[in-house]
Amino acid sequence: MSVNTAHANNGVLIHAGEYILLHSDSVTMEFSGQDNGLFKGSKAGRIYLTSHRMIFNNKKSAEPLQSFSAPFVALSDVEIEQPVFGANYIKGKVRAQPNGNFVGEVKFKLHFKAGGAIEYGQALLRAAKTAMNNYHRGGLVGDDPPPYQPAGSWNEAPPPAYQPPPGYYGWLPQHDAFSGPAPNTVFMSDNPPPYPGINSKEAEAAASAYNTPYNQGGPSAPNPNDLPPSYHNLPPSYDDASKKHQ
Repeated sequence: MSVNTAHANNGVLIHAGEYILLHSDSVTMEFSGQDNGLFKGSKAGRIYLTSHRMIFNNKKSAEPLQSFSAPFVALSDVEIEQPVFGANYIKGKVRAQPNGNFVGEVKFKLHFKAGGAIEYGQALLRAAKTAMNNYHRGGLVGDDPPPYQPAGSWNEAPPPAYQPPPGYYGWLPQHDAFSGPAPNTVFMSDNPPPYPGINSKEAEAAASAYNTPYNQGGPSAPNPNDLPPSYHNLPPSYDDASKKHQ
């Protein structure tokens, strides 16, 4: 996880070749387990699920924590909670990336004001499983996430980055809480992600095609049949949480 590295111009900053899968404009996040003042208090903002990570952007520009990025390889103990009294929420732990502006581990709770917690959580677990299958070290418990790499130069993202094309993957949920990000709010770095996504080969191809003019095709969606057919070498928390809420 890295802090204050995934926002730009009041929008979200993603890597070259990264796609936004889900977006919700009405969530709150709470953090615990850290003395760092960045994590104090409940924070209202936007949540993104991309092909490589979970990103939160704060709506309040005066707060010190403006964004945090949690690559799938840094997540653990992710669970979808359904309390008898109160709204559903997602909880988990995130390990810090080297150069990520904080050290250690932080716990989080993610609340969806407009609903969609279960749907987002299930999609997050599915994406994490697929990405971990691409992790070159096997995605074993205790593996450190790759160091955060500075974004370098960035520009407004081309349209394919805003959301997956129709029929992309086939397991993304439909819910009123999810919408496409507003125009001119997604920006893309020139650098590809330093960690695996749900389809690493697709990300590399998209990164190389980033500068292709829109009317000449640009990044294209992969065939869903090309996704890894199995999910292995995963932290037990992913499997347990997924089975618990199926």
